Amino acid sequence: MRTLPFLILLLSACSGLKNAIEPPNLTPASQGAEMQAMVSPGQVGQVDRRSVMDAASLWSSGRQSLLGDRRAVVRGDILTVTIEIDDKAEFSNSSTRKRAGSDSLAIPSLLGLPQRIAPILPEGATLDPAVSTSSSSTSSGDGSVRRKEKLTLRVAATIIDVLPNGVLYIEGSQEVRVNFEIRELLVAGYIRPEDISRQNEITYDKIASARISYGGRGSISDAQQPRYGQRFLDKILPF
Repeated sequence: MRTLPFLILLLSACSGLKNAIEPPNLTPASQGAEMQAMVSPGQVGQVDRRSVMDAASLWSSGRQSLLGDRRAVVRGDILTVTIEIDDKAEFSNSSTRKRAGSDSLAIPSLLGLPQRIAPILPEGATLDPAVSTSSSSTSSGDGSVRRKEKLTLRVAATIIDVLPNGVLYIEGSQEVRVNFEIRELLVAGYIRPEDISRQNEITYDKIASARISYGGRGSISDAQQPRYGQRFLDKILPF
């Protein structure tokens, strides 16, 4: 039982050593939901509903014709998502509060009781004043938040599902490996077919419930993360 922690540390070290020697592996494209949507597309006839005359005409309205609509409409179709985020926010708050109070209660003459009680009180004690209180409090606070984000990306996404009301659910992923570092972009959400442009593109601000993730993994990302022991201590230490 005593060797169990040692084996765990040894396995972790071996895993880290492998990542330091070999570059991280890319996620196979055949394992995602996009591949499944392309293998099993929508019902036949959803894409091209051309008549016999359209099929024989030079100016047919099919998707492969010169004037055809090539926008993504059914499960398995691909469209381009344009992400151009340029957000800037700045907040500043300041508050000051001050309060002072004073109370005094004296009974110099109450039927002669103070004069009669004074001789039997301990030295330094008196009934004049009987009660005297004072209080004051001051508080002030300042806070400011500044944030600026800028991200410009383009990624191809696939229609995963077509909802009964015609709304399309899309997912897209992109992985780029440079040396020992992988940059990964993920996008998902719901879009309306009419929001897709003639160039078969849609901007991120037209995606409902948008989920956009841009990150990475590899040797550089691993070096920027705190060690397991440090993260464990951060969780359990009360101070």
